[in-house]
Amino acid sequence: MDASVVVVGAGPTGLVLAGELRLAGVDVIVLEKLPAPTGESRGIGFTIRTAEVFDQRGLLPRFGEVETGEFGHFGGVPLDLGVLGTARRAAKTVPQATTEAVLERWAHGLGADIRRGVEVVGCTEDAAGVDVRAAGTDRPLRARYLVGCDGGRSTVRALAGFDFPGTDATTELLLADVRGVEVEPRMVGEQVPGGVVLAARLPDGTHRVVVGEHGAPPRRRSDPPDFAEVAEVWQRLTGTDIGHAEPVWVSAFGDAARLVTEYRRGRVLLAGDAAHVHLPAGGQGMNTGIQDAVNLGWKLGAVLRGAAPPSLVDTYHDERHAVGEALLADARAQGALILGGERVAPVRDVLAELLRYPEVEAHLAARVSGLDIRYDVGGGPNPLLGLRMPHLDLSRDGRRTGSTELLRTGRGVLLDLADNAVLRGRARPWADRIDIVTATPLAPVAGDTAAVLLRPDGHVAWAAPGSHHDLPMALDRWFGPAG
Repeated sequence: MDASVVVVGAGPTGLVLAGELRLAGVDVIVLEKLPAPTGESRGIGFTIRTAEVFDQRGLLPRFGEVETGEFGHFGGVPLDLGVLGTARRAAKTVPQATTEAVLERWAHGLGADIRRGVEVVGCTEDAAGVDVRAAGTDRPLRARYLVGCDGGRSTVRALAGFDFPGTDATTELLLADVRGVEVEPRMVGEQVPGGVVLAARLPDGTHRVVVGEHGAPPRRRSDPPDFAEVAEVWQRLTGTDIGHAEPVWVSAFGDAARLVTEYRRGRVLLAGDAAHVHLPAGGQGMNTGIQDAVNLGWKLGAVLRGAAPPSLVDTYHDERHAVGEALLADARAQGALILGGERVAPVRDVLAELLRYPEVEAHLAARVSGLDIRYDVGGGPNPLLGLRMPHLDLSRDGRRTGSTELLRTGRGVLLDLADNAVLRGRARPWADRIDIVTATPLAPVAGDTAAVLLRPDGHVAWAAPGSHHDLPMALDRWFGPAG
């Protein structure tokens, strides 16, 4: 084998997966078609859930000073994210290029082999592994698993024959980052006669403008649109001339919505936009891809180390395909609100009225922030089961720490909040795979929880009291047989 895993695509999803695999002790090669990062940033910022994910790996300080915010939107209707009461806030002004640079340095520092300028053109699977062929090479790379993180036009998805049902784009929006012009800020999805517009100032002083005319048909483009086209549509809809601006980056996108029927076919898996494409409303695509990678990385690592059976990898599809379905449903709903014009104005008004109820606002805020995801870990009345563990301040050996910090190494954690020596003893046969930690909570814990078993991705796999499974059963399910 050339590597245990070959990852195709060095965007945020592929780089997070590479880092997670290295934390799990697995060697990985990342293949990226582009010879160098483009510096372009389709996404701006990241959600609360992604901020939590970065925090649990100690990455947040690497972003420097980040502007955060407590407000978001659902289909252009404002949302107060502060109702969620989380320890972290959404990042507003981090260009995707910066996120990729931070993640590449992290993955490379952990030992990931990142190779740029390598275009994958073929893959062949057998019972023992996958051969991955690159253009201009004589010998394929041999790996135990292949993961496609290569975007909405995924080569891996096509080569491996994944079904990708859904709907084609019905309209097109134009995007440009521009310099040398001041553009009045406009709310996401602001409705104007004839279309929808967005304008926001970016951290480096450039302005991002997005514009879409109602009824504008999607065009098959092999190259980005000309900036003159963007400026023409912008003037037509807003009455403002930005044609004298200097374009930094110009692109187009639509409202296609597609989801693969399976995230795994044998030894080939998909993550991020390779598995799901949709209207980029609210920036949920990049964030969902990062969380795909965090879900997959530790599982694939455990199987490759021989610590867990291959069936553990099957839970990746079981857990993340449902998230992909919810993502597409949200994106379609937001697309209808943003792109529907005056026809859906009454729906926007009703939604704005419903959001005055705290329960409704909290529900939608959690959805767009990625905080409503609960995996099936066996059931029980404990309210934390299946959720990602909310940050909990702790006192450990006389020092203050937190539940998030316990996950920095990428290992599972049994967190004993009641100094239960018997419980710790039952977990000791898995001590080669999990950290067993005793600490005192500095705030009340939901459900009067006395102990939790945390997966490496931070989700609660078992809790006491209130889990239908006993601790050894949960440990066996998620971390393999006792050592």
